[in-house]
Amino acid sequence: MFTASHETLLWVRKDKKARHTFNYDAMRNGHFPDDFIKKPDKQMRSIWAIGTPKNGEKKYGKHPTQKPEALLERIILASSNEGDSVLDPFCGSATTGVAAIRHNRKFVGIDLEKEYLDKFAIPRIKDELVRKNSPLSNTKPLHVNEEHVVYGCCHNS
Repeated sequence: MFTASHETLLWVRKDKKARHTFNYDAMRNGHFPDDFIKKPDKQMRSIWAIGTPKNGEKKYGKHPTQKPEALLERIILASSNEGDSVLDPFCGSATTGVAAIRHNRKFVGIDLEKEYLDKFAIPRIKDELVRKNSPLSNTKPLHVNEEHVVYGCCHNS
């Protein structure tokens, strides 16, 4: 039996007239030292060589589907600009959020499992905000408000 070692990326837009972002120069000229497939100053290929999450990325434990930061960083750099909002509706360990914050994007993360938010996502995002010396590192919007939110889904009252 083969082990699945790939990820599928979906590129969607709100409507047919919506514009998308693709930062061609950042992908062509970006520095991706761990990717032996990416050749310097050449167009980015559709196959990337990115390893599993590094040990430091698992500081708060192992999430069953945690992605490497290098993968999410490349996706975010390719498909958004500084100041853009990034949504991850299955944020799990918040690797997308960490990469978004690291590259000056806003982040919205949703997960149905409160345990993942409490154990992985919130501590990792707070760590990244502290690392960036962000004034948001001491704010309270990083917790789950159970009166209005059921782990990422709105109440229908």
